[in-house]
Amino acid sequence: MAAPPRPLREPCSAVAAVTRAAIAFREGLPVVIRDPEGTSVAFALETVAPTSLADVKEGVLLLSHARARTLKIRLYTPEVVALPLTVGPSLPQLLAIADPTLDLAEPLKGPFAPLRRALPPGSAAAVRLAKLSGLLPAALVKALHHKPCPEILEVSADDIRAYEEESVETLTLVTRAHVPLEGAERAELVAFRARDGGPEHYAILLNAPSPNRPVLTRLHSECFTGDLLGSLRCDCGPQLRGAIEAMGNAAGGIVLYLAQEGRGIGLINKLRAYRLQDQGFDTLEANERLGFEPDERLYRVAAKMLSLLGYSSVRLLTNNPDKVKALQEAGIQVVERVPQRFAATPHNRNYLEAKLRAGHLP
Repeated sequence: MAAPPRPLREPCSAVAAVTRAAIAFREGLPVVIRDPEGTSVAFALETVAPTSLADVKEGVLLLSHARARTLKIRLYTPEVVALPLTVGPSLPQLLAIADPTLDLAEPLKGPFAPLRRALPPGSAAAVRLAKLSGLLPAALVKALHHKPCPEILEVSADDIRAYEEESVETLTLVTRAHVPLEGAERAELVAFRARDGGPEHYAILLNAPSPNRPVLTRLHSECFTGDLLGSLRCDCGPQLRGAIEAMGNAAGGIVLYLAQEGRGIGLINKLRAYRLQDQGFDTLEANERLGFEPDERLYRVAAKMLSLLGYSSVRLLTNNPDKVKALQEAGIQVVERVPQRFAATPHNRNYLEAKLRAGHLP
């Protein structure tokens, strides 16, 4: 008996499903979010078209707890708050609630009456999807009580919750090449990517470090403004170049270059945070006013990269104790923390002081 024909499309992994949903969110398209409790349709507030507001009439505006605290909204529900859309606010009014860069221009907000009862299915997942899309963490959501249109992309709340974990678990070494660097000619660039997509991360191996002894390692979150443009607002560029120089002059080392721009909020949101910093907020406060945690980064991906490269113990070049803890919890032995020190400038002094307040070591 002949075997049944194989389907043309296999079931999506969490990484693939969420990657597609994030693209839809960024394009201003609706996404159906399936949850064990029901189904909802969701739009990212930042990209939704005014003509789509009718599709979420009598729905809710969802904000993260961090943004809600900024607006003095009571937190009655887990993870997110929901503001009913019963009075039909305009899109500029909704954006003024979610975007703190508009707070000075639109200071009068509220009073707010958040829902105290159960939220639409998948509400927390919708805000999480907005974060994963690199957008403001705010969404418009309406519960569906009928079968959704088959043309609308669907994703499960479970897949959104599992996205980051699966991105790490399915991370693979894609390719590697010799790339001589200024001051470190014996350099190799190694590229990593999750099996079904997701962000790409890179490792820079300098002087072919031996896996038989603890390797000098730096976990470096990408910083377009600091690494490439030489921004004076942060110390990322000096940290990256200092690490490469130290490893090039020593017995070698590894820089793990992680796709975690702006403490994990993305470049556009980082630029928004800069605008808030110009108003007097520090880097951590600015992230929270935007609706993010002070630091959204996860470091398990760095441990996975080290394992794939064959390294199990490191001398970690960092002032951040969270990086030490994360690697140790992921099974990488940190035998020594090696501090990095650079002189403050008038432009980054407040930034460096904020990092010290957040627990970084001097």
